[in-house]
Amino acid sequence: MDIKCSVFIAASVDGFIARPDGDIEWLHRTEYEGAELNGVTYEAFIATVDALVMGRKTLEKVLSFPEWPYEGTPVIALSHQTVELPAQLKGKVEVVSQDVTRLVAKLAERGMKHLYIDGGQTIQAFLEAGLINELIITRIPVVLGQGIPLFSQVGGEHGLRHIATFASGNGFVQSRYEVSGKR
Repeated sequence: MDIKCSVFIAASVDGFIARPDGDIEWLHRTEYEGAELNGVTYEAFIATVDALVMGRKTLEKVLSFPEWPYEGTPVIALSHQTVELPAQLKGKVEVVSQDVTRLVAKLAERGMKHLYIDGGQTIQAFLEAGLINELIITRIPVVLGQGIPLFSQVGGEHGLRHIATFASGNGFVQSRYEVSGKR
């Protein structure tokens, strides 16, 4: 299977991707806006992606945004529950309930070469299945104290090879890793 699965995500210094209630407003502070960022920008990353795979909770969060942020990028949402999509997203979001290994195989058969994996539980499932090739994690200069962790305490150990780390003037520190496999 020749398909790359990458994670591009922000986390607090203490490892949370959202507050306990899913709130991510802490990512949008005015002191972060307009800062020149070093490393891999979201725009450069998303331009390399064939599709985005996210979990239901992440989809529900994104549906609360004023506008759809993934225009032109197919989105696959993993859910064991029925998800009611707004009319304007029909054909843009595909909701599936299947094993991540089988999903990646099907997407590869459809000609996809690079998947963006998003959402805490989804990232963990892909990591545990040995499907994540690359992690790009941007640490935001805040300690939340509690919240939804980037990595759960369930799962095995995974080796990483450091590719690069970049610091930006606004305090963001982005590290890029290649996942070398389960240990």
